[in-house]
Amino acid sequence: MGVSGVGKSTIGSLLSKELNIPFFDGDDYHPKENILKMSKGEPLNDTDRLGWLQTLNKLAIHQLKDKGCIIVCSALKERYRTILSATIKNSTKWVFLTGSFELIEKRINERKGHFMSSDLLKSQFSTLEEPKNAIKVAISLTPNTIVKVIRKELENTAEFGLFGLGVMGKSLSRNLASKGFNISLFNRHLSGKEEDVAVNFKNEFKELATALPFDDIASFVNSLQKPRKIMLMVNAGKIVDHVIEDLLPFLDEGDILIDGGNSNYNKTKERFDYLTSKHIHFIGAGVSGGEEGALKGPSIMPGGHKEAYKAVQPFLEAIAAKDANNMPCCTHIGTEGSGHFVKMVHNGIEYVEMQLLAEVFLMLTAMGNNPDQIATILEGYKDTANSYLLEITIDILRKKEGDDWLVNKIMDKAGNKGTGNWTTIATAELGVPSTMIASALFARYISFFKDERIAASKHFSTTKAANLDLSVVAILEAYQFARIINHYQGFRLIDEASARYNWGLNLSELARIWTNGCIIRSDFMSDLVDTFKTTNNILTDKDIISTINTLKPSVKKVVAACILNEIPIPNFSESINFLNGFAVANSSANLIQAQRDYFGAHTYQRIDDNTNKFYHTDWKNH
Repeated sequence: MGVSGVGKSTIGSLLSKELNIPFFDGDDYHPKENILKMSKGEPLNDTDRLGWLQTLNKLAIHQLKDKGCIIVCSALKERYRTILSATIKNSTKWVFLTGSFELIEKRINERKGHFMSSDLLKSQFSTLEEPKNAIKVAISLTPNTIVKVIRKELENTAEFGLFGLGVMGKSLSRNLASKGFNISLFNRHLSGKEEDVAVNFKNEFKELATALPFDDIASFVNSLQKPRKIMLMVNAGKIVDHVIEDLLPFLDEGDILIDGGNSNYNKTKERFDYLTSKHIHFIGAGVSGGEEGALKGPSIMPGGHKEAYKAVQPFLEAIAAKDANNMPCCTHIGTEGSGHFVKMVHNGIEYVEMQLLAEVFLMLTAMGNNPDQIATILEGYKDTANSYLLEITIDILRKKEGDDWLVNKIMDKAGNKGTGNWTTIATAELGVPSTMIASALFARYISFFKDERIAASKHFSTTKAANLDLSVVAILEAYQFARIINHYQGFRLIDEASARYNWGLNLSELARIWTNGCIIRSDFMSDLVDTFKTTNNILTDKDIISTINTLKPSVKKVVAACILNEIPIPNFSESINFLNGFAVANSSANLIQAQRDYFGAHTYQRIDDNTNKFYHTDWKNH
């Protein structure tokens, strides 16, 4: 495509021979009326062009049934190109030949027997709307060079694009490339700060030898096969929206954007709806496993339209971790924000698992053990309660710096990036008592008030040494008990969201993709794969019921001893408090409801009335 005189027919004919596919000159398909009008020096209007453009579209559709073709057409406006590529947009590639007005005017004046005069060239230039998605080639090059450039660009198309080369983006890129995929890499250019990031990254690793690096969005998008598949690895928040807006002008209907960051599921639903209105697919994909997992195989939780997932399935499943049966730890979660929701809850469960291990560390320290000794005790826990987090905790406790353990030198202020906060908000909004997640989150909040904690310790803490009369086995059993309650609460939250939002989530399949690659992978998670095949409530499973009853005496003893010795164990305490409050047929909530009716006339139901009738009482009249 391009204005008259750029050499479309010449290049098209040469490229046809180079690629061994048919060539058609669009001018040959003009009706006589159009040719007569142009020969009189009268420009065509859109009504004149419509039938001609539709004819060329039919020609392209017909040729695609074989091996395709090359068609030459000025295609000066975007709406013309829309007609030309109607129903075959994903099979169309535009080549835009461009040059200066002076050069093209000179060429036209040298041509003989052509109905286009140089007088109409200004009209063509003023009409021209440069395509955003095209191979752009300068006609100042020789024809043979132009053909070589076009061929190289056509062959240099990537299957998958990574937008953002932070820690996770780089690891996922290397993972994809190592699986044999042709990928394009994009990172922004900021003078003096982020320059040639994609190029330098490509040159650093041999598996990226065929990757295409970019710091220009248009070139990045145009390097991808249609429908384009682009994974965004940028920080959650407004930057995701900014990136989407930057990409949109270059995207076509049917293209797929994947948000691989830790975005809030509500924002993911908004972006899903927004992009659906523009006929662009959006997948919110939770990715768990950290830097190492992203490189070697993470757990991936994609949520979006099923048809969009099928298009990216080969890529995501290839790079995912593998379960015990060598199946990918990646599955279509559901639609809308479901993928980011389950990743959010994954992180909430993770908060609790980390807090429980911190509380075990605190108890064993109070009993006089140093970090090495605690690591040895935890090694013994691996036989019955192994997990990724347990394993890394052992490594952490063994790490020394000089004569002391490094963990002793780390400031006791635990940060968070928001997912625990979002999970706590979600559990409140959905009315599900995921109390351990909230407790773990607030434990981190408390830790951050370091100066105030130091001041409070001078007034409220006893100076006597702890006298914990506990065995390491009792602490292990309490730890196992608390982990069961944690997993119950997390999966119960997911199940409630599934029902509320009509996501149809499969808890067994979700547990399966969490058996490897992700941060909360564990032996217990592997057991839950089968448990969830028969129930969505693990507290109804007879084996788990038996286990809880066996472990309950230990958790009561551990919690009581810690409270008496002023050792803070909020998550251990919450685990037994939750069960005590949950596993009771008649609670104290009857008094609360009476109080609500007293001051707010909120009414109540009666246990001696099965009609579900609501009552109100004038409580002042005794």
